[in-house]
Amino acid sequence: MSIDTIIFDLDGVILDTEQLWNTVRLDFALAHGGHWSERDQPAVMGANSMQWAASMRENNGVDLSDQEIYEGIVGALRERYARDLPLIPGARETITGLAAVYRLGVASSSPRELIEYALDLAGVRACFGAVVSSDEVWRGKPEPDVYMEAVERMGTSPERAAAVEDSSSGIQAAASAGLAVIAVPNPAYPPSDEALALASVVLESIAGLDSAVIASL
Repeated sequence: MSIDTIIFDLDGVILDTEQLWNTVRLDFALAHGGHWSERDQPAVMGANSMQWAASMRENNGVDLSDQEIYEGIVGALRERYARDLPLIPGARETITGLAAVYRLGVASSSPRELIEYALDLAGVRACFGAVVSSDEVWRGKPEPDVYMEAVERMGTSPERAAAVEDSSSGIQAAASAGLAVIAVPNPAYPPSDEALALASVVLESIAGLDSAVIASL
């Protein structure tokens, strides 16, 4: 059965934002009497918004409500994106090239407002037929919910879809949902060997993703 749909993660695949999220969370935690370390970022990768906000409140000493934490972090990220969108080299060209052949979607742990904002700034929102945030499903990555929802909204089946992911939680989520997985490992927070073994293809960069790679799945 051939692939007709490609579903992209956002952070670490289209945007180079994993370290940016880490920096924003560190600054916010310190500004509100809390703490944040390098080991905290991988612990919340894949979590939906209320999960990571609650984690910062419970585990990092940020004495605010979950909603206040969410609004502070997302507001700071929107400001950073507006100043300098951290688009990964080759991502825009890959997306526009594939959109001419395949149906494209996004399945991301970012809040929907950030996904839409970033795709608009990058000039590629029209390439995507469906955008799904982990905030819109019951469980975040590594559970399969966000990919299952994306496949349903795209009107296809997991067997006809491929996911493009960079992290352990994302790869596990897509594989659990039954999609073929194209891994583009994040150099700052690389996926585990166990997660990487679930991928059908491993690429060094998003610029290497083309129709020939999809046809090989």
